[in-house]
Amino acid sequence: MTYLSERVLNMEESVTLAAGAKARELRVQGRDILSLTLGEPDFATPKNIQQAAIEAITDGRASFYTPSSGLPELKSAINAYFERFYGYSLKPNQVVVGTGAKFILYTFFMTVLNPGDEVIIPTPYWVSYADQIKMAEGKPVFVTAKEVNHFKVTVEQLEAVRTDKTKVILLNSPSNPTGMIYKAEELEAIGNWAVEHDILILADDIYGRLVYNGNIFTPISSLSESIRNQTIVINGVSKTYAMTGWRVGFAVGNHDIIAAMSKVVSQTTSNLTAVSQYATIEALNGSQESFEKMRLAFEERLNIIYPLLCQVPGFEVVKPQGAFYLFPNVTKAMEMKGYTDVTAFTDAILEEVGLALVTGAGFGAPENVRLSYATDLETLKEAVRRLHVFMGSNKIN
Repeated sequence: MTYLSERVLNMEESVTLAAGAKARELRVQGRDILSLTLGEPDFATPKNIQQAAIEAITDGRASFYTPSSGLPELKSAINAYFERFYGYSLKPNQVVVGTGAKFILYTFFMTVLNPGDEVIIPTPYWVSYADQIKMAEGKPVFVTAKEVNHFKVTVEQLEAVRTDKTKVILLNSPSNPTGMIYKAEELEAIGNWAVEHDILILADDIYGRLVYNGNIFTPISSLSESIRNQTIVINGVSKTYAMTGWRVGFAVGNHDIIAAMSKVVSQTTSNLTAVSQYATIEALNGSQESFEKMRLAFEERLNIIYPLLCQVPGFEVVKPQGAFYLFPNVTKAMEMKGYTDVTAFTDAILEEVGLALVTGAGFGAPENVRLSYATDLETLKEAVRRLHVFMGSNKIN
């Protein structure tokens, strides 16, 4: 007899967290391990944000509960942020704040899904979407975003899987794990299709500010009032402001859905940690200089490491436009090394040359691996060198 629920027994482990944990375990054993697994900036939270948190602690403001859906001052800061970067204004009842964008996503699914409701997910996809939908008794429906189309789906593909149970279309642009960005006209077509069929749009915009080389992020919610009314935007401060440990996420959109999400928050975590809320107010309202320095550093790393990774035998790479991941297709590399399973291939790289990557299998992409370039250039260059060693070529060409 087991005391565990079927819900938990059927739940997949996060492949990104599992890969990071395995790398740490090998380090403890004394192995020389490079880890390019986790999706977080390698920068400390900017000083002005740290100072705002310290002041909130020392003057006592961070000592107390706040409203479950977030401080009024924080909702005001989120509104100002949306006015600046999205081009439209929000009312306080259109915002809910919670313990990380991951939890806010879970809150959304728990709020809108009935048993059997379908959520369309373009693949490759972030690893937690599907299991969160299943926890809410929904059904994930996967649509392959083809590499030849730069990992983006079309309206024709979405229409092919639409049923009377389709309730949500999930869009993540820039994408984790591919780094690709939908163009405005592509988003408009998808948005109008969703409006026509009364399908909610869940826009995961967490990487929206991290774009490079002249590429432009267009929020789908900014395209028209009808699309905006159909959209719930998920965002946060973890990637943009190097605040992964602060666990701040928020959702913006239809006030009835936001009110219901606030109810879920109130019955689970209650308010987001107060000190994190005060820090986030400074992140959104304060100087953006530290963010821009970080963005430029990511852009430099991408532009240096992308051509080097392309030289690794069997690795075929589409250059990402945003986020901080590379997602090479390793089909040829696996064939060269005698592998048919990408997870076994990734494990072999870790065991043989001490380089931790993330298998693409957990992203719905069994021909790819993910590596993060949110680390220093020397580590990235050494990682590429180790891939050459693994593939049997001793140096970068």
